[in-house]
Amino acid sequence: MFRPAPRIAAGLAAGAVVAGAATAVGAASPAAAHAAAPATGRTAAASAAGQDHRHAPRGSLVSARHLGGMTAAEVRPWLASTNFDTASVRHGVDAYRLVYRTVDAHGRPATASGLLVVPRTGERRLRTVSYAHGTTSFKPDAPSVADDVWARGPAVTFGAAGFAAVAPDYLGLGAGPGVHPWKHVPSETSASLDMLRAARAFAPRTGHVLERDVLVTGFSQGASSALGLARALQEGADRRFRVRAVAPISGAYDFRGSELPALLSGEIAPKMGVAYVSYLLTSWNRTFGGVYREPSELFREPYSGRVEKFFDGTTPGPVMLGGLPGTLEELLTPRGLELLRNPSGTFAEGLRVDGEVCTAWTPRVPVRLYRMDGDEQAVTANTAACAAGFRERGARVRVVDVADRLHEGSRHLGSNVAATGLVARWFAGTR
Repeated sequence: MFRPAPRIAAGLAAGAVVAGAATAVGAASPAAAHAAAPATGRTAAASAAGQDHRHAPRGSLVSARHLGGMTAAEVRPWLASTNFDTASVRHGVDAYRLVYRTVDAHGRPATASGLLVVPRTGERRLRTVSYAHGTTSFKPDAPSVADDVWARGPAVTFGAAGFAAVAPDYLGLGAGPGVHPWKHVPSETSASLDMLRAARAFAPRTGHVLERDVLVTGFSQGASSALGLARALQEGADRRFRVRAVAPISGAYDFRGSELPALLSGEIAPKMGVAYVSYLLTSWNRTFGGVYREPSELFREPYSGRVEKFFDGTTPGPVMLGGLPGTLEELLTPRGLELLRNPSGTFAEGLRVDGEVCTAWTPRVPVRLYRMDGDEQAVTANTAACAAGFRERGARVRVVDVADRLHEGSRHLGSNVAATGLVARWFAGTR
């Protein structure tokens, strides 16, 4: 889900439109008044400074920061500026960055951050939507830190529709330390689950209580993450939550069988293919080990000397894209190309684990897989393969084709913009 154009900041910036809106609406709504209290920008620590956190449970809060809010009248043009559907907007919203305890890709204690958006409504009990974002390699582009409509628009859409919207940043992005383990569904799942726990603990401070039901969605990388979370909830990872419906958007679920062949054939936009392969190989080498000993084994010069830096979270996306070549043949050594054509060893095992989101469990709740024809980054064969895998196991799955829409020249990005409103309306009717 890499964005080929630079990030364009829009109106939802803390301390700008949002801070004043929070104060104005707070006078009219008791719940919103309670929520607006942290608008000074102070950090509310989950515990006193210096307390020993070594035994803090997963999902416990480290800090919570009010990022601002908007009235419903302000939400509509803000979403529309990036062509998100506004038909479901019913309420104003308040946004929070939560930092919470979780585990890293190896099960060791860690922290992560995420975005919580709650509606300004008198309803105390809220159903929750978990939204998992698409690929980014730059820490500040994650939902709880970025200030643009693209990053926060889906969570605001669900919040304005009356849900508590929970959007994890994942490990190593946003305010989280370390490097993000991209395409590692197990850690995306644990970070998403622990973000739900943190949101549940924090919600009473906003005047709300989160119901047990969770509706799960996500885009691109987040589509697989959403399926991982849904699987964990269905299998009883936390009895305080119950998955009710799942709506992934434009995922690369079948990376080995669908995405890799499309990368090698040029069906995927070549520059995007170069970025994805670079991210995948460097990430899985950090996460699993054994993909390569030195980058020069798989990456040609001069890219072998810079590729790991491009994906350590500190390089803006446009800089990363500008520093990579235009084709896989320019990027990879013969050994690197052969690994893509015939995956083996650690790389093959990573592909197996990644693909289990559609092959190793049977959803017992409604599933809708959203896709757009002509997707130049996550080819639609991925969705067909995932749907077939679920149907073979007897699951109820519907594939939904979304109307053509471009975002920054991309049909892949446009599918997120087009599908988010459809998902919000479907979730609203799901009980």
